[in-house]
Amino acid sequence: MSYAGRSTSGSRPKRRAAAITTGIALSALILSGCAQSERDEGTGDAGASSDVDGTFVFAASSDPKSLDPAFASDGESFRVSRQIFEGLVGVKPGTADPEPLLAKSWETSEDALTYTFELQDGVTFHDGTDFNAEAVCANFDRWYNFTGIQQAESLAYYYSKLFKGFADTPETATYESCEATGETEAVVTLAKPFAGFIAALSLPAFSMQSPTAMDQYAANEASGTAEAPTLTEYAKSHPTGTGPFKFENWEVGNQITLSAYDDYWGEQGQVTDIIFRVIDDPNSRRQSLEAGTIDGYDLVAPADTKSLADAGYNVMAREPFTILYLGMNQKVEELADPLVRQAIAHAIDKQALVDQTLPEGTKVASQFIPDVVNGYNEDVTEYEYDPEKAKSLLAEAGYPDGFSVDFNYPTGVSRPYMPTPEQVYTNITAQLEEVGITVNPQPNKWSPDYLDRVQASEDHGIHLLGWTGDYNDTDNFVGVFFGGEKPEFGFNNPEIFDALEEARQVSSLEEQTPLYEQINEDIAEFVPAIPLAHPAPSLAFNERVVSYPASPVNDEVFNKIELNK
Repeated sequence: MSYAGRSTSGSRPKRRAAAITTGIALSALILSGCAQSERDEGTGDAGASSDVDGTFVFAASSDPKSLDPAFASDGESFRVSRQIFEGLVGVKPGTADPEPLLAKSWETSEDALTYTFELQDGVTFHDGTDFNAEAVCANFDRWYNFTGIQQAESLAYYYSKLFKGFADTPETATYESCEATGETEAVVTLAKPFAGFIAALSLPAFSMQSPTAMDQYAANEASGTAEAPTLTEYAKSHPTGTGPFKFENWEVGNQITLSAYDDYWGEQGQVTDIIFRVIDDPNSRRQSLEAGTIDGYDLVAPADTKSLADAGYNVMAREPFTILYLGMNQKVEELADPLVRQAIAHAIDKQALVDQTLPEGTKVASQFIPDVVNGYNEDVTEYEYDPEKAKSLLAEAGYPDGFSVDFNYPTGVSRPYMPTPEQVYTNITAQLEEVGITVNPQPNKWSPDYLDRVQASEDHGIHLLGWTGDYNDTDNFVGVFFGGEKPEFGFNNPEIFDALEEARQVSSLEEQTPLYEQINEDIAEFVPAIPLAHPAPSLAFNERVVSYPASPVNDEVFNKIELNK
């Protein structure tokens, strides 16, 4: 969506909660335990009704990677970040489209290079620091001035992918400068057009953070290696935003506790305290819901959705705005051969994979964007399930007897695009072995090992990964995946890189659409990875949750939850 030459404004946003499907009478087996004692320990009291228990316990599938959203790219980090932090731009409820948040309006110059943001007044960070134009510029300049390890994909993933460069590489950088032209007016200037700029600012990675707290707790003193970065003190214990909830405690491997921020500028809602409890096994999450020790959880195993709904729990599915793919590292000799990559694509029965391992409502994928995103190509090249064709291509490539390859997959996690990774791995492995490809299993725990191994090193082969779209812009999918060289895929294709760079600078949707249609075809022919499915992730809640602000891009802030007891 282009905002060039237009102004956008809005009053203080009120994110409406989407209704949750209500199940029939509760009949679930009560296993053990009770969450009441933990709820009684809550500290917040802002906006709560006296007859409603304001402590909300939500089961996370893993620890967050970082509590500093600028150095995070995973869903569990962003789920927590969305409670603590806010950006200049938010997300319209129930959609993937941007709307005003900390910026109540903005104007864009005709050349789409200058953005003037009019800011909300009277907003403070959780440490008492004023949110103002100087704070906005401090955040933009922080990202731009990342150096060394801070620029690694394992840290500044989103800034690197979307803004293309830093202060030490101005020739490639999209960002140029930020100026505080008034207490509530900030002017951001880009070095080159970026059609998705406004929508991108809705990402938690670009949340506004307290300059005071970041300075006090050394937010920029990242250490370690790109493959295994070490969290800063700020990222572990002092995340400070303007959101409805403030950070209290992180017991790594156990839970994160937040409480209501009494001076929040918006609507506080009924929830006074949040406990994100880490439960990495889907069966254990279901059992915890049935036992009453949690109020809800995400990424319900496909086999559990019907039984939970039948038992009276509130089960709901998000609209699919996801992609699950099988990545292929072309630094591996066999995978550098396009015939081998085509063979792997022909070896996979996507429909069987969907039917056997993914949630109801999941769609088979032909490309790396959902069909609601601009540039979806109805005529894209597809590799139909054809084991004999796969064997023929392997023989043509010089592997008549097949070959052996490492297969990396995550453990101890559920993702919106992959609720049960081990099941997906097992299903695909069986299909590959049918055509003579021997798999060497390479399991790694999601946090902290899997993402760093796949995204920041060459030590992987084929691998499972995916994406939940952050906003409705094609560049947010294919641009992030294939916009430049990256260790995950290990290839250099200047034609695709240049085409994506051109398309992201075109502000006219009419002109942009055919560019992305061609890009999707070029990617399909190159086969850097195999798009498998667009899963529809499900959530489940107990009866006391009346409504929950479900979002296709997971923009779900818990002050919008409605409770009845």
